[in-house]
Amino acid sequence: MDTEEVARLIESGVEDAEATVTQPRGTHDDDHLAAVVVSPAFEGEPLVKQHQMVYDAIGEHMTRDIHALELKTYTPEEYEAR
Repeated sequence: MDTEEVARLIESGVEDAEATVTQPRGTHDDDHLAAVVVSPAFEGEPLVKQHQMVYDAIGEHMTRDIHALELKTYTPEEYEAR
């Protein structure tokens, strides 16, 4: 699945999200992806809930088109502080 398409899905499904999606194993492995997602919607939410919000945004693609997703989620403040 195209990384830009995955980023668009995340950004449209998680409020005010900015997503960067990459192929950490190289372009030959397009079903193993990594995503960094920054959103104020993550504020006060446990990590598991943050990740679930991203998985919900990706929907059926997570089981059909994406084999693995390395996920890092941040609030804007957390992202700036890293």
